[in-house]
Amino acid sequence: MTESTQPAAELDRARAGDTRSLARLLSLVENESPQVRIVVKDLMQNTGTARVIGLTGAPGVGKSTVTGALVGAFRSLEDGGYRVAVLAVDPSSPFTGGALLGDRIRMQAHATDDHVFIRSMANRGQLGGLAAATPQAIRVLDAAGFDLILVETVGVGQDEVDIASLADSVIVLVAPGMGDAIQAAKAGILEVADLFVVNKADKPDSHQVVRDLRGMIALAERKEGSWKPPIVSTVAVNGARDDGIAELVTRLDAHWSWLNSTGELQRRRHARAREEITALIFAALRHRLAASNVDELAGRVADGTLNPFDAAEELIAEHVTSR
Repeated sequence: MTESTQPAAELDRARAGDTRSLARLLSLVENESPQVRIVVKDLMQNTGTARVIGLTGAPGVGKSTVTGALVGAFRSLEDGGYRVAVLAVDPSSPFTGGALLGDRIRMQAHATDDHVFIRSMANRGQLGGLAAATPQAIRVLDAAGFDLILVETVGVGQDEVDIASLADSVIVLVAPGMGDAIQAAKAGILEVADLFVVNKADKPDSHQVVRDLRGMIALAERKEGSWKPPIVSTVAVNGARDDGIAELVTRLDAHWSWLNSTGELQRRRHARAREEITALIFAALRHRLAASNVDELAGRVADGTLNPFDAAEELIAEHVTSR
């Protein structure tokens, strides 16, 4: 990056609406550039105002279609609409490691809107449906002045719960014909929901999915005053007469009001910061371990001359407690 494109200057241009500068900043984040530290330090004072909504669910439920519909709904609000950013976490290409860009293709209707920014990010093998760079990417978009950030996960199935630690509101999508809705609760993906969306509700068995979800919600134990996830049925395709997206926006606004009035928003964002710090600690520790004597210790564990607990303690003593 040349002197004319220093991170601080890029951030100023991004806040002024320069999408190329914003894209370059996100590339720094995604590629784990050493300059990310400078970027984050410069932008921290401009963060904390964006509203973050996560969408998750198994492949094929229509996450991209619902995301695109939400973009249109929030952009067309009577008060002038929101500046909306979309982080669409796509599967990685097995050849280049980059995102397959499927979500950008599905959201072409918003490509010419200057107040909408869509970025595909490769998950690069990361489990949990998100890319490792997602938290910092959200922070960059927040600092760039977007009112709303929609994060769509890659669609890895039942283990896709990482979004709960990043979003203010989490939408879990299910659809008829995708298997037993209650079966999906096993690994906890439905437990992270602030709102349930039964998409493709024009299918005949959608009512059964809604009934299953209602039964599951009724069985859940909740503290007094806690949020009870609503269920919204949608038909998020072009030309649907009553697609349910307006109701979804209304429910999202109600959840946003509840978050602010109860202090839950602050609690969630505090937890988000804690998770981010923890993830950075583990990443730094993994980097140090890669250059340490871990292979030598692993060999001793493998041949039975050292137990794994003592090996772990030795590494901790070398890389953590000594500092």
